Amino acid sequence: MSGDKPPSINSNSEASTVSKASFKSMFSKWMGGFAHLFRETPQDRQDLISVLKSAEENSLINPELLAMMEGVIHISELQARDIMIARPQMVVVNDEMGFDEMINNIVESGHSRFPVVGDNRDDIEGIILAKDLLQFSAEISNAQKGKSKPAKFAIKDFLRPAAIIPESKRLDTLLKEFRTNHNHMAIVVDEYGCVGGLVTIEDVLEQIVGEIEDEYDLEGDEDGIQKVAENEYILKGITEIEEFNDYFSSQLNDEEYETIGGILLQAFGHVPVKDEGIEIDNFKFEIVAADTRKIKIIRVARINVANKIIRKTGT
Repeated sequence: MSGDKPPSINSNSEASTVSKASFKSMFSKWMGGFAHLFRETPQDRQDLISVLKSAEENSLINPELLAMMEGVIHISELQARDIMIARPQMVVVNDEMGFDEMINNIVESGHSRFPVVGDNRDDIEGIILAKDLLQFSAEISNAQKGKSKPAKFAIKDFLRPAAIIPESKRLDTLLKEFRTNHNHMAIVVDEYGCVGGLVTIEDVLEQIVGEIEDEYDLEGDEDGIQKVAENEYILKGITEIEEFNDYFSSQLNDEEYETIGGILLQAFGHVPVKDEGIEIDNFKFEIVAADTRKIKIIRVARINVANKIIRKTGT
């Protein structure tokens, strides 16, 4: 008996040794991969992006993380003018609007913050939040039910200071200011003090995480064109005209614009809203989704038209 050794102790010890050796091997391999990637110190942003792409190719980071890292790097190269909502597309509230008209405009637009203007769009008086007006609407409702005294609406009571920034403001600096000052919107002005547009914190974040997809999912079609019914197709505004022509064997002109969204903006003469339609050549285009800057999703159908015409329909 004295020569016997407890087998359980040796077994656990051996298993523990194997487990530790396996972990060390995996950890060394993982760290070795990163060490290989950073063998040469990146000299500029492009070198850094190349290193990150190599990390993704070696499965050290996933494609989504790579895209976000590239976005973080690129926002330091962009300025407010590059992503702002242009002055003509700004949804604003006039200081002379009545409360009911103001609420209707806010509900119709679907936005949460609005610049308040006076005589013109260069006369920015402040920012108004939809939630503040909706709260006041509830107070009016209670007053009508006799639960409180009637409230008198004065827009100046709801104004918040507007952040004014130059067109040249870098996005990384702007994002820091948004976080520090707890602002979500800034008015962009040119060197003469004229309003050029506005930018929101969401616009900046989209440069990092990418655009949030709409409810219409077009994944699975490489060319972004999806047939949903007989003679009915859904496509993205960023679909290239060349791809559209290849798919439909059509001849839409791509000399001035590269995308279907671009050619539609030119045809409408403004940024269209949902359900607006237009006919170009032998196709009818209907807007399914758009924001204040661009066309996102389009419904397309062929039509029988002898001559190539453009005719507006809808609102």
